[in-house]
Amino acid sequence: MRRKATTTSVRTGWFWLVLLAALFPAAVQAERIKDIADVVGVRDNQLMGYGLVVGLGGSGDSANPMQLQSLVSMMERRGINLRDEVGNLEAPNVAAVMVTAELPPFASQGQNLDVTVSSLGDAESLQGGTLLMTPLKGPDDQVYAVAQGAVSLGGYGAQGQAGETQVNHLTAGRIPNGALVEREPPGDLAGKQQLRLSLRRADFTTANRVARSVDEELGGDFAKAVDPSSVRVQIPSEYRSHVVPLMARLESLQVKTDRKARVVLDERTGTVIIGKHVRVHPVAVSHGNLSIKITEKPQVSQPASFGQGVTTVVPRTQIEAGEEEADLIMLQPGVDLSSLVGALNSIGASSRDLIAILRAIKEAGALSAELKII
Repeated sequence: MRRKATTTSVRTGWFWLVLLAALFPAAVQAERIKDIADVVGVRDNQLMGYGLVVGLGGSGDSANPMQLQSLVSMMERRGINLRDEVGNLEAPNVAAVMVTAELPPFASQGQNLDVTVSSLGDAESLQGGTLLMTPLKGPDDQVYAVAQGAVSLGGYGAQGQAGETQVNHLTAGRIPNGALVEREPPGDLAGKQQLRLSLRRADFTTANRVARSVDEELGGDFAKAVDPSSVRVQIPSEYRSHVVPLMARLESLQVKTDRKARVVLDERTGTVIIGKHVRVHPVAVSHGNLSIKITEKPQVSQPASFGQGVTTVVPRTQIEAGEEEADLIMLQPGVDLSSLVGALNSIGASSRDLIAILRAIKEAGALSAELKII
């Protein structure tokens, strides 16, 4: 069942047309290589460590083996033996946490990193806590940074006997510049004979255009599109001892990117996104509205005076059904997306109606685009 389209559908149609005009100007804009591709090997590296946050005003973990063992091990390293007191220990001001960070490429020793601190146990809040010195390791189990500092939550929590209030999440926070790089990640561009550019969105046409642009810039046959997502670049001999100037020269090159024709549908929110290259083959679209109205009008049945009957309520149901005559539109060969949306809105299609209609057009084989539902 669908309700009759109202003025909202007309406003929706204008919104679609304005949005399409803003997103797809007549001239295709070129993009820099640095915005569409990455150099293979030049990437961030994920770091992770396990640590303790102290100074929590009773909002830390309840006594559990993980927290207590970590606390005892830390105190032993400082000459305090608590092994025999584990069963009697309570540390409500301490919370076990996982610490994560991203190590940028070519990071130098002494450089600062932001870290994220997340509770592992049942701590109620990390508010006011301080992370103790925590080694951060990479996938190779080597320590690349050490984190320590006061945890910032960006929120707060308070409670009393009859109520409580909370702003933002209290068991995860950040420490800006909370880690120091102790080991530089592997990576050296000097002496390399070739580099590989990895496109963030694989496409044969775009990869070929990137290779062509590099060759035109360097004045020779230096680049080759290996596959839709990779372009191999031979480093000219004059740049092999200093690759940075070469990359600074190449990453600013403008390339016109190409993309597949695609329609994205989000059924949860009713969002419809239509790509620039979407085309429609000849097809007829019919759109009708069915409305059903059910009204309950119960009546009271009163017995005659001095009768033996009882007062009862008699149900009365009134059902009205109506269906408007369906509109029929014909889409001509090669219709572009603006004409398609305009035609659909002309018959009063809302965004959720658009989803159903576009799926039906795709099933009919009349939509020249990839249909993706999220």
